[in-house]
Amino acid sequence: MIRRLVIHRYLDPGETLGEVLGGLIMALTFTLGARLFTALGELETHDLVVAVVGCNAAWGIIDATLFVLNSIFYRSRHARFFRALKNARSEAEALAAVEEEFDLEEEPLAVHPDDRARVYKSLLAMSARATPARKGLRRQDFVAAVIVFLLVSATAVPGVIPLLLLDDPNFALHVSNWVLILLLFVVGYWWGRYTDAPSWRVGLTAMMLGIFMVLVAVALGG
Repeated sequence: MIRRLVIHRYLDPGETLGEVLGGLIMALTFTLGARLFTALGELETHDLVVAVVGCNAAWGIIDATLFVLNSIFYRSRHARFFRALKNARSEAEALAAVEEEFDLEEEPLAVHPDDRARVYKSLLAMSARATPARKGLRRQDFVAAVIVFLLVSATAVPGVIPLLLLDDPNFALHVSNWVLILLLFVVGYWWGRYTDAPSWRVGLTAMMLGIFMVLVAVALGG
């Protein structure tokens, strides 16, 4: 039985876990950068906590806004596509457009050409009878935006807790970095449950790619 989390009514698993990974990478960029470039006696944990939380919150707002704009764009694009189908000069031209838009050859299942043709014809027939959906903002857009903001912002919390609780700034920063790196693996492992690959392999891949992207960002001054 395939069960969906409540959050996946608004964001699919890839979007959800991508936001979490992005937030973790953002936080780790700050903490690892501080570890590499700040002298031990000069480390101000309070300033670092404010920077990590503030940056993730700011990016959460930006990402939520972009998510809403992206949702509106795709709905408007699909509405334009189906309107163009009704104005096609021939059925063959309309079917070619449907095939290009919904290319079943790229799907994981090897769909027989005859079955693909029947699906395309069914989509064309449904589009001829369908009424245009509302293209503007919807309630789920706002709910999804709030979820995106919370996901990106909340990923800063595990990294700043050691900085708030431990007295030794150097040790706290070590713990913070390892907590964030471990969470990269945990999130990747969770992501793997939605794929056809072994979860541990996806977890290791997410962790290694996350560390690589953080090092690139730190090296470039990000």
